[in-house]
Amino acid sequence: MTKLTETVQSGDWKAEKHVPELEVERLEDGKIRVNARVGKEIEHPNTLEHHIAWIKVFFKAEDGKFPVEVGSYQYAAHGEDDIFSEPCASGVIKTEKKGTFYALSYCNIHGLWENSLELN
Repeated sequence: MTKLTETVQSGDWKAEKHVPELEVERLEDGKIRVNARVGKEIEHPNTLEHHIAWIKVFFKAEDGKFPVEVGSYQYAAHGEDDIFSEPCASGVIKTEKKGTFYALSYCNIHGLWENSLELN
């Protein structure tokens, strides 16, 4: 039996349109803005037949045991009445800890994709 983790794909977001790109920005008072986006360099199709359905963002503190889900973003408009959701998300967390952000995206045809970015 295949484990779910064995189905997650990764790659360079500059060369692969499914990989979520992560950007982080330190704000004041220990706040951190995290942006996750699919298709910045190579646009992903956004049709009923082929689209990014969701992006999830996690943070694992350097001393933490497990990643914590800090954001979950659904994209539901894929051309109905010429309305399209863009697979990008932004959120703010508050922590003084170092750690790693993880993003997971889901393409309805090509499955799960991941990326990570260390926060120092």
